Amino acid sequence: QVQLVESGGGFVQAGGSLRLSCAASGRTFSSYAMGWFRQAPGKEREYVAAISWSGITTYYGDSAKGRFTSSRDNAKKTVYPQMNSLKPDETAVYYCAAGPRDTSWGHTYTYWGQGTQVTVSS
Repeated sequence: QVQLVESGGGFVQAGGSLRLSCAASGRTFSSYAMGWFRQAPGKEREYVAAISWSGITTYYGDSAKGRFTSSRDNAKKTVYPQMNSLKPDETAVYYCAAGPRDTSWGHTYTYWGQGTQVTVSS
């Protein structure tokens, strides 16, 4: 069993940066790939990024490439997505998820956090 808690969301101006965190409980965190998704009001959930269990390999959705980076610290059981050059249309609730594979498909992830709100003002 893994429980995930996101933090670091808030308000930021367009072009600004935020570093989110996703802290996990459970002894098997290091065996899980981690994904990040977001959902804006009235829109479908969108894949943002994924990172392998080791942290060696990272993947990004098209909208995040070149602006977002992901890292993880398995000793601290935490994943850190760094989001730069944020845009107003990226205002959403951001969720982290843990699962056996580092995919872009939400249904492949087993555990989900409660989400953290990110608001980007223009």
